[in-house]
Amino acid sequence: MPKSNERPKIIYLDYAASVSPNPSSIHALGVEAKRKLEKARKDVAGFLGARREEIIFTSGGTESNNLAILGLVYPYPTSPYSRGRSKEGVKIPHIVTTNIEHPSVFETCKQRGNVTFVEVEKNGVVDPQKIKKSLRSDTVLVSVMYANNEIGTIQPIKEIAKEIRHYNKLNKKEKQQKIIFHTDAVQAVNYLDLNVEKLGVDMLSLSGSKIEGSGRVGVLFRKKSVPLKPIMRGGDQEGGLRPGTSNLPEILKFSSALTLMKKSKDKETKRLTKLRDYFCRVLDTRLSGVQHPTHLINGDLENRLPNNVSVTFPKIPSDLLVIELSARGIMCSSKSACKSSKAEGSYVIKAINPKLDPEIGALRFSFGKSTTKADIDYTVRALSEILTKLKKWYN
Repeated sequence: MPKSNERPKIIYLDYAASVSPNPSSIHALGVEAKRKLEKARKDVAGFLGARREEIIFTSGGTESNNLAILGLVYPYPTSPYSRGRSKEGVKIPHIVTTNIEHPSVFETCKQRGNVTFVEVEKNGVVDPQKIKKSLRSDTVLVSVMYANNEIGTIQPIKEIAKEIRHYNKLNKKEKQQKIIFHTDAVQAVNYLDLNVEKLGVDMLSLSGSKIEGSGRVGVLFRKKSVPLKPIMRGGDQEGGLRPGTSNLPEILKFSSALTLMKKSKDKETKRLTKLRDYFCRVLDTRLSGVQHPTHLINGDLENRLPNNVSVTFPKIPSDLLVIELSARGIMCSSKSACKSSKAEGSYVIKAINPKLDPEIGALRFSFGKSTTKADIDYTVRALSEILTKLKKWYN
């Protein structure tokens, strides 16, 4: 038993706030948690070449994308009506995006109404001039993903940003009326330059789920001049833009993983690029002797992420191939995980190859730190065996 005048080191009696110290609390542990939170914010800002106050922590990439879009057009009605107006007659602001965006952007823009979906080229890359031609006097937002989550194609973000800046300058748009440029960089974080000043973006989304060893959180970079509004209510955390108790343990993991990833980024990018190109070569070589329809590499062969190979085998249901590969210990996917519960094929594949049967999707092979050349060889051998077995589907 401690003596009556003996003082314990710490007595934590703030469980109603959080079972671990809450950065919003003003007691000593809360102040220390706040310090760690702001240090992580500063580190993430440094990675992006941004200011500390321009970093908003969220639950993931989906929330970051929703906040970027809805937070900008929040004061306006949510239901789409003809001619870009609500039933009350209030004009709904115009949004420009592409037809291969992640569902968290594609569906959110679609739900808002008054949106132009710019079609990408057959190689899965959008033409900046098409974005330029879609801009109008009532356009408030352009959202184009940095790299596609299904086919890995990299979009010309810098060129699009240049066209938007030129449009804003030409039309003498004031700060509050300038067209804002957002990019979903969730898939790009491990491999591409994310300096926001060099990219020329006003908002950028990240997710910890794509960084090995990272916490399950998201980030939205929001340039200080962007007039963003909160889309949820209940607290003034994250500069009043994202209410809720900060998920400090996961935020700290995210910050640490980002720092570690940065050190090995160039080396790992080169390694995975070689693996990707090797995979494409052995697919051609190994499968050329199998009696099956020619496989198609989806998206630009060079302007793509180093860890992504998307392949379509015409006439063969992609889900069947996924199951056959899984039975051999090979885990891949047929489309975006966010759309995996839907029965229809990939809208991304359909966008770049409209002639494909909508029931036929594609196989997405994506690599990481643990992927080896031996893994690639085994996968291609397994594919050859499976395609031979499934001849009935294409004979």
